[in-house]
Formats: sequence, structure tokens, C-alpha cells
Amino acid sequence: MKIAPRKREQIFPLPVALISTVSNNGVLNVAPWSNITPILRPLEEVVMASWIKRDTLDNIRDTGEFVINIPPVEMSEKVMISSKNFPADVDEFKEVGLSPRRSSMIAPPGVEGCLAWAECSFIEEIAMDRFSLIIGKVVNLEVDDRFFNDNGEMDYENAKPMSCILGAKGLEFTYPANSGKKASYSEMMLK
Repeated sequence: MKIAPRKREQIFPLPVALISTVSNNGVLNVAPWSNITPILRPLEEVVMASWIKRDTLDNIRDTGEFVINIPPVEMSEKVMISSKNFPADVDEFKEVGLSPRRSSMIAPPGVEGCLAWAECSFIEEIAMDRFSLIIGKVVNLEVDDRFFNDNGEMDYENAKPMSCILGAKGLEFTYPANSGKKASYSEMMLK
């Protein structure tokens, strides 16, 4: 079966992150993001795609800072509320019912209750006709100790980091499950 262009996004399980920013006027902003990924390993830079008209994008351009918050699947209701298009002068943390978490290295707060908080500084914007790619540098990364071991590995089955699958009538929130297969990095190398 061939998939029509308007349905192609349905083949990708997408991560869900909350991006928190603050405006030049001190207004807190939070928005869900799925088009985001680390740029290779280790997690030093990230890239995220944004529609051209977003308060989050304006705040990143203006202040040069943002936090990538990794929510558990239990936050799905608040993620949906945060997806609404609030006016730029509205404190979205208050509207959504989220508590700010003080950041260590940058001004925008993280979101309390998340699994991890990557504080980022803006590096570069690659502007296209309909969207921009934003590249950021992770300047500080903190995690909830309840869901990470001493090596920094997430207990994802208990943490349940949020992801989603897009469908014809909307999206469905999901989280990773263990397939039972483990592999070492050396298995990827030619011998």
C-alpha cells in the first residue's frame, strides 16, 4: 500500500518534549514539541523544527535560551492544554497548571514533574519558506534521580517518557516498551 503525502507523518513514532522559554518581558511560555532530536552523540547539540510563527521561536530568537523538558506519559492532559495557541502575553505555565523549575545556567525555567531538563543556548537558525530549524547547545542537563541509575541510564519502563503516534483523526500518546533484545555498540561495527 502506498501512503498519501498527507498521511506520511503517521509512520513515525515521535518523542514529546515541552519547550519552555521566557519572553523579553518576562512572560513564561511552554509548548509541546515532537520535531526535535539530538545531533549525534554525546548529547551536546539538538535540532528542532518550528513553524515560522510561534511564540516559542520568537522567544528563542530574542533571548537565545530554552529548556527541553521530557514529560512522562502521565502529563498528556497538560501537554494537550499547552498546545493551545495562547496570546504571547499570557503566562502559559499558569494557564496549563504547570510549576516552574529553576534552571541552573539559563533564565527560562524548566517544568516541574518532568523526567529530564536540558537547558539550551541558541546556536543557529536555518530558515526555510515554511519552517525553521533551530540548533541549540545543551549547557546543563539534569534528570529526576528516581528514574535514572548512576550511569545516567533511564528506567524507561517506570519513567514512561511520552511519545506519540499521529493518526487520521488526531494523535495517540504512547511510551517505549522493552522488546527483549539488547545489543552492544560493538555489534554495529564491521569486524
